[in-house]
Amino acid sequence: MGEQLERGLSTRNILLFFVPLGLSASLVTLSHMIINGTLTRGENAETIIASYAIAMSLFAIMERLGVLLRNTCSALVRDKVSFKAMSMVAVYVVSSLMMISATIAYTPIGRWIFSRLFGADPTMIDQIVNVYQILIIVTFFSAIRCLFQGVIILNKQTKWLTIGMVIRLIVMYLLSLVFIHIGYITAQTGAIIFLAGMMVESLISFLEGRVLVKKMVQKKENHRITKKEPIFRFYTPLILSSLVIVMVGPVINVFLGKTNEIELAIASYAIALSITQLFLSFFTYTHQIVLTFYKDHPQKVNQFTMMVGFIPTVLLAIFCFTPIGAFFIEVVLGANDRLVEASLQSLKVFMLMTLVFPFVDFCNGLLMLRSETKVMVLSQSANLGLTFIVLLIVSGLAPNWNGMIGALAQSVGMLAELCVLLLILVRSSNKVVQKRIYQPRKSKSVSR
Repeated sequence: MGEQLERGLSTRNILLFFVPLGLSASLVTLSHMIINGTLTRGENAETIIASYAIAMSLFAIMERLGVLLRNTCSALVRDKVSFKAMSMVAVYVVSSLMMISATIAYTPIGRWIFSRLFGADPTMIDQIVNVYQILIIVTFFSAIRCLFQGVIILNKQTKWLTIGMVIRLIVMYLLSLVFIHIGYITAQTGAIIFLAGMMVESLISFLEGRVLVKKMVQKKENHRITKKEPIFRFYTPLILSSLVIVMVGPVINVFLGKTNEIELAIASYAIALSITQLFLSFFTYTHQIVLTFYKDHPQKVNQFTMMVGFIPTVLLAIFCFTPIGAFFIEVVLGANDRLVEASLQSLKVFMLMTLVFPFVDFCNGLLMLRSETKVMVLSQSANLGLTFIVLLIVSGLAPNWNGMIGALAQSVGMLAELCVLLLILVRSSNKVVQKRIYQPRKSKSVSR
């Protein structure tokens, strides 16, 4: 039976599922490029972009909690009963996010956060708050989008994620042309463009998702998710682990501020990280392959992961060790010679992270499949802890490494996360094997 299941899934089937997911993730980068390209045309472009970026940095933390609904839905929903329970959880999550965001946007708390925690210039606070007030609405539509995308992924209709993203990009680009034409370009312009694109993508996900929900069986036999409590037990550790891992960026920036050439260190690290994330974005849905196929086709999923897991490292190596990288950073990003060299050095260090990341995502998929999301808090705490230790040591011993310090710390931190995940998964597998060995013996003694 197991061999038949393995033969029933081809590499082509996995690619048809995975490639649209990867494309949709990669296209997100284009959406932000459209916004940034629009804002650069405004008066006082630097202030406008900085105001938008600061508001977005807080929005990204809040949105991340809503995005987790996608993973939770695809992992736990299998019938109409479980989707109803999932929808109730989504109501709680979205309501909480909206209340917190509104408190930040419409009370003095927000001004304190942006001025003290983010260090924004007092003259920028009003613009930042105005942008964040619009981004509250984006948070709502993003969460709804992710809930129904979970259903879409569950039903292997991943082409709709790519379709939704393409239409979102078209709407955002056309709207940006309108704003450029009428000459209305402020920090809020970026938020309005972002909101319009998210509303469109959310609508497409909602419409397709509802159709798929109606096709589900009312109650799938042996599926244990009937109430919201087990969903919260799955979801809550994901929130905690996200709050842990989101601290990595700020910690790195603090230590980069202690290097010999602060501006060069921060700029080269930021450029290298953005390029690395561009290469990795296509592979951020590896966990969804595990959630969708691993239970029936473990060997095939393992083979596919090994086949594609090294692609980001190969691509980044080509980028770093050929003229392509220098040309891109200098011509496309407009960096000077010194910044080009520093960014390439950081990118070479980031090759370790590209080597590790797909397998971290694979292991996280296994944990979600087993509903052992509590482990992710431990593994990502190990990531943050070792990142801090490497920063502390290397910034003291070699402050002239500049951006490479951040790249090394983030890469080693992710390697630590992978080691913890593998250790726990191996121990868990050994316990399962021992239980299987023990149970037949017990059944024989009973039959006697």
